Amino acid sequence: MSQRSYRTAIVGTGGIATAHARAVRDTDDRARLVAVVDLDTDRARAFADTWDVPRSFAGLGELLREEEVELVHVCTPPQQHAPMIEACLKAGVSVLVEKPPALSLAEIDELIALEQSSSGRVATVFQHRFGPAAIRLRRMAGAGELGRALLATCHTQWFRDDAYFAVPWRGSWESEGGGPTMGHGIHQFDLLLSVLGPWQEVTAVAARSARQTQTEDISMALATFDNAAVASVVNSVVSPRETSTLRFDYEHATVELEHLYGYTDADWRVTAAPGHEGVADRWVAERSDLPSGHERQLAAVLDALDEGTPPPVALDEARRTMEFIAALYASAFTGQRVRQGEIGPESPFYRRMDGTGAPWAKVSST
Repeated sequence: MSQRSYRTAIVGTGGIATAHARAVRDTDDRARLVAVVDLDTDRARAFADTWDVPRSFAGLGELLREEEVELVHVCTPPQQHAPMIEACLKAGVSVLVEKPPALSLAEIDELIALEQSSSGRVATVFQHRFGPAAIRLRRMAGAGELGRALLATCHTQWFRDDAYFAVPWRGSWESEGGGPTMGHGIHQFDLLLSVLGPWQEVTAVAARSARQTQTEDISMALATFDNAAVASVVNSVVSPRETSTLRFDYEHATVELEHLYGYTDADWRVTAAPGHEGVADRWVAERSDLPSGHERQLAAVLDALDEGTPPPVALDEARRTMEFIAALYASAFTGQRVRQGEIGPESPFYRRMDGTGAPWAKVSST
């Protein structure tokens, strides 16, 4: 496999852009940051100076007209993701976009169709998939070393105060597409889905309990999977003791992760079932000190671009996670179980995650 150096740009220089700039820097020149974009030109120039980037622009269109780039990192607020991906694909430029890649299934389906006629490719940032322990877990599970998957729990219990939601684009369906289900817990349950495989059915509740937002601040779901496993998923931004936890109970072992925003092997624990102690021994034998993070996923994206293969996590993969979100909201707001594949163009939850409307919005309007 031949390696080349890709000319890259970052659009949006808020907090998450630093993780992207650091990831580019750590590629050993497989990628070079040649430009940054931000509507706040002073902030764009300051970011460019910090990371020794030659050029800064006020808009994506200006960048695509004036600079030759091959990979654009989209780090803007969520409502801008789909339009920016569309612009890049029309210019034949590949994209690494922060989650969520779009605000609805309709938007992501439009992007999938557009990508088919473009030389550009799209990957969504789900960096938790790329830590060594997650890769090891998927491999061991796929090889049958852990036995059948039986039960899983996935809890993202974070805390965001009123000041956090005072930022104008936060907490609304139009700008974020949802609350902690869409913007916070998504990383954890995307990792859950990547391990357990296709889901079958979701039963959920959602509530706006403490934050004055349009969206929920808590959601809970029960999910079934094609492999007969069952899982519970909790997403919260009202939990003072913040934690991100995953637990997988297999026939031969329990595999657990507890961290906050990123992990190393030290955050994982494996407990073997009686008679299967070798599982824990094999896990420890591959111990790694590498963290999960943008660096691991960017390296995988660059590998795919070198090989001419779809990058991880491609739009069709990201769609599975987005469909899980849509099903969670549809179940929570209608009181019905929702099966995989049920939310099509005729469903109100296909074009908006709030679909028929959040129950608290209806109460507020009466």
